[in-house]
Amino acid sequence: MARVPPFEMTLEEQRRELAPLRVDMSVAVVRAKNPFNVGTIIRVAHSFLVREIYLIGTEAYYERASMGMHRYENIVQCADEDAFLEAIAARPLVSVERDAATNTIWQAEYPSDCVLLLGSENDGVPEKLLQASSQVVSIPMYGINHSFPVSVAAGMVLCEWARRRDPRGGECGIAGVPGTRPLV
Repeated sequence: MARVPPFEMTLEEQRRELAPLRVDMSVAVVRAKNPFNVGTIIRVAHSFLVREIYLIGTEAYYERASMGMHRYENIVQCADEDAFLEAIAARPLVSVERDAATNTIWQAEYPSDCVLLLGSENDGVPEKLLQASSQVVSIPMYGINHSFPVSVAAGMVLCEWARRRDPRGGECGIAGVPGTRPLV
């Protein structure tokens, strides 16, 4: 269970309490034309306590969609693709992009210190960032639409990343499902 800092702490005290709990992975998003989605990704990324969130581009995002979680996060603003690549240096970049994928999120490797990159809903991951990626992965889908909402995709990829690192060995505690145990 995640540690919940007492509310009587200042914001900076709460951020300091969260710092050692953060994971060795970051999220990046090419800002979409829909600023609500970026705010939602910040909220989702907070639930996994990612190290930082890179926002690529200069478009605004809707802070309210983050449900206040933007205040607790390490948000790195990158004006463009070059600034983003400079900011992450040589860290492994795992892009989520259906058309350019060579494997799925289930087959992917998520090295320590990786950055998970999500493209904009309209244009996907830019070619320059695909070329810089160590892996390009997709999320299996079976309907006729071409993509998931980007905030949903972020949640699915982060959940798969976390499932592999869960100290319970991936047991989800679903009642009636063999091999699982209830969470306490």
